[in-house]
Amino acid sequence: MKDTDRPRFIVSFRYAFRGVAWMLHHEPNMRFHLVATVGVLAAAGAFRLPIEQWAALVFAITLVLLGEILNTAIEAILDIVQPGHHDLVAVVKDVSAGAVLVAAAGATIIAAIVFVPRFLDLL
Repeated sequence: MKDTDRPRFIVSFRYAFRGVAWMLHHEPNMRFHLVATVGVLAAAGAFRLPIEQWAALVFAITLVLLGEILNTAIEAILDIVQPGHHDLVAVVKDVSAGAVLVAAAGATIIAAIVFVPRFLDLL
């Protein structure tokens, strides 16, 4: 069955999953974030966190992964439009990478707020 024979909604999921798979295959930072995600979710399960803390962690994780995906998309578009060096392209790439850094820092702070008291209770 060709994509044109399937409902557009289902085909769009196929493309989305293909994009995520591409990210995991080609972007080392995405793999790092995914490993961190697994670790955070495992720790959340082990500590039996309340639903509010799960929500905060999942939200933070989603922002970091979204930032990484958008950063990669922005960089790819800029590489097509301007293959050579251009000062403004460098600024846009740096700013989009900075957005991922800000999201990751925020996620780290949220994780510290959630997990540090629990680890201290173990001592």
